[in-house]
Amino acid sequence: MNASPRKTILSRSVSMATLRSGSPPRFASRARQYGMSLLEIIIVIVLIGAVLTLVGNRVLGGADRGKANLARSQIQTLAGKVENFQLDTGALPQRLEDLVTQPRDASGWLGPYAKQAELNDPWGHPIEYQVPGRDQAFDLISLGKDGRPGGTSYDADIQYE
Repeated sequence: MNASPRKTILSRSVSMATLRSGSPPRFASRARQYGMSLLEIIIVIVLIGAVLTLVGNRVLGGADRGKANLARSQIQTLAGKVENFQLDTGALPQRLEDLVTQPRDASGWLGPYAKQAELNDPWGHPIEYQVPGRDQAFDLISLGKDGRPGGTSYDADIQYE
């Protein structure tokens, strides 16, 4: 009989120690101890979706911004090539293709001044060339992402200045 009361006291002291340590009591269900509730799963999925949306907008917006900056650089570079053509031949090219292949009436042509791929903007649309230009000897215009005159943001025209 001495062993029995001692065993009871020992088991009570373990239970009290467990409760004082902050550990869950033994009677909690296994699902409560080891799993996540449906509400917790939904919150995690919503947070992951929000983060992916923000990152996606940044990445996709960056691509359009990069193409617009590339188009500005390309227009400036192409303008320099048109001016080189003019210095060599004494006249402006009648069309941009004259920078790639020698026109019949161009004496002093030292080209090719450009590659065929350089005559398209980063969105794949042909760069417009107008002789004479509105306020200068010639105009070079990229019609932007949509390929149509006018527009705002990335659809806006990019012009040589």
